Amino acid sequence: MEYRGMKKWRPFASMPEQYTGLQEVINKQAEVPQPLLTEEQMEQINFTLIEALHTNKQVYLTYYKKGQCITEKGFIQSVDSLGNLFVFIEEVFELKNKMRLSELIYVRLCVMLTQN
Repeated sequence: MEYRGMKKWRPFASMPEQYTGLQEVINKQAEVPQPLLTEEQMEQINFTLIEALHTNKQVYLTYYKKGQCITEKGFIQSVDSLGNLFVFIEEVFELKNKMRLSELIYVRLCVMLTQN
């Protein structure tokens, strides 16, 4: 008989494929369909993007990516309406993100509060 040493018994970690499959099922259940925007909502997003670009104000962006609605805060660097793209700089890591305008759901200017 051979001595096993201090090997721990891990019955549920014996099949890592099972965890991968379960995580995929959980992620699929959490997915939401991409919201459809009206013409008025698209015009409002376009107006807010242009205002944020020209005034260099921070915005809250909500966009759709891989079945999720994600909200981030940052600055608009450029907008290319013909190419359906815009460049967004995140506030946290200051990373440049190139996104499609069609992925946008909502854009709102950040309100800066002043103290008296």
